[in-house]
Amino acid sequence: MIDPNEWVRAFAELIEQHTDELTALDAAIGDADHGSNLRRGTSAVVETLADAAPGSAAEQLKQVGMTLIRTVGGASGPLYGSFFLGCATALGDKKLDTTDFAAAFRGGLDKVVARGKAELGDKTMFDALAPAADELDRRLAAGDSLAAALDAATTAAEDGSDATIPMLARKGRASYLGERSVGHRDPGAASAALLVLAAWRAAQ
Repeated sequence: MIDPNEWVRAFAELIEQHTDELTALDAAIGDADHGSNLRRGTSAVVETLADAAPGSAAEQLKQVGMTLIRTVGGASGPLYGSFFLGCATALGDKKLDTTDFAAAFRGGLDKVVARGKAELGDKTMFDALAPAADELDRRLAAGDSLAAALDAATTAAEDGSDATIPMLARKGRASYLGERSVGHRDPGAASAALLVLAAWRAAQ
């Protein structure tokens, strides 16, 4: 089972470690603020959860989503916020365990799609999250533990992030660059891969 607090703390730690990298990626095809925006937002989330009264996993995930929307600038706040709100809605009164976690993750992905209208190959965070969700479902259906399934999902997310490098951006600010967006990793896909990695760490 995954504790939402552990997941968010692990994500915040990874964002802190990779802030400069994410900012550099965004400098190439965006506003050069993806890393700093996410660092501010994830730090705020960690503080919010630490100060909040204990609640259900869904209530905590809802707090995460609302805090990210409020504190992260640009498109990242609404997208990551929507992901966690979607997780909360899909989870309901259940806990973040095995197939319930997969259902919550899929619910989060669906909310990202609803918000950003992205498809596979658009060079967005969806290119990392969608393969991760598919791999998570496959591994759990095959009988893997949640930790093992998330290990495989992390690899799928990282591969999806790598796959954005040769893509032509079709969404977001990077799409304004046309052919110049080719050859650069999408910063959203890079941070999304860190989100999956954080879930794996929280599942240990």
